[in-house]
Amino acid sequence: MGDGKALVLFSGGQDSATCLAWALDRYGTVETLGFDYGQRHVVELETRAAFRAHVAVHPVWGGRLGADHVLKIDALGAISDTSLTRDVAIEMETGGLPNTFVPGRNLIFLTFAAALAFRRGLRHIVTGVCETDYSGYPDCRDDTIKALQVALNLGMASGPTGRFVLHTPLMWRDKAATWGLAEELGGDGLVEAIRTITHSCYLGDRTPHEWGAGCGHCPACDLRSRGWQKWRAA
Repeated sequence: MGDGKALVLFSGGQDSATCLAWALDRYGTVETLGFDYGQRHVVELETRAAFRAHVAVHPVWGGRLGADHVLKIDALGAISDTSLTRDVAIEMETGGLPNTFVPGRNLIFLTFAAALAFRRGLRHIVTGVCETDYSGYPDCRDDTIKALQVALNLGMASGPTGRFVLHTPLMWRDKAATWGLAEELGGDGLVEAIRTITHSCYLGDRTPHEWGAGCGHCPACDLRSRGWQKWRAA
């Protein structure tokens, strides 16, 4: 894999930033892709440039960091009546999912990513979805990603560089292990950059905490802070 080319779905959050480091450690060229879909926490898009600037000066990774792409897909926000795209309280729905679930979001993201990868000649697509320590979103599950990989390769005739491979480095890691992976990849410097630069809070709050910026009580902040405490205590 070392000399290959990859596309990382990079939102500006902890998980995608760790995946970006993971990809830069493995591939010769790594491009990034973000989405503006009318999300309430649009501040995450502002953190992307700052984190890319951090890795751009890395003695090895800087030379591997390729182009950045941001796609505006307002239609997703328009059809999603969720607390991520509307100014409503975060709560559980009757079906057992939190109302932060944006139906089809990761399916749409990865389909756009594959279309872009096809055009750019990128075979490897990296995403930070996880079913170990998450909010129960069905489009984050390993089975979903494997099925989508099959569909994308069937629908796009495998692309000009061969079959697409969807990589999920965090699929079986909890948030503590994700912090640990960042340390393994880039030491204290990468951990500090992820802690201070990236954004996870669903409400777009940038109040500083030990584990990073956020409101401190939404599901994303809760997962991130508990993972930080568990990793620090290990």
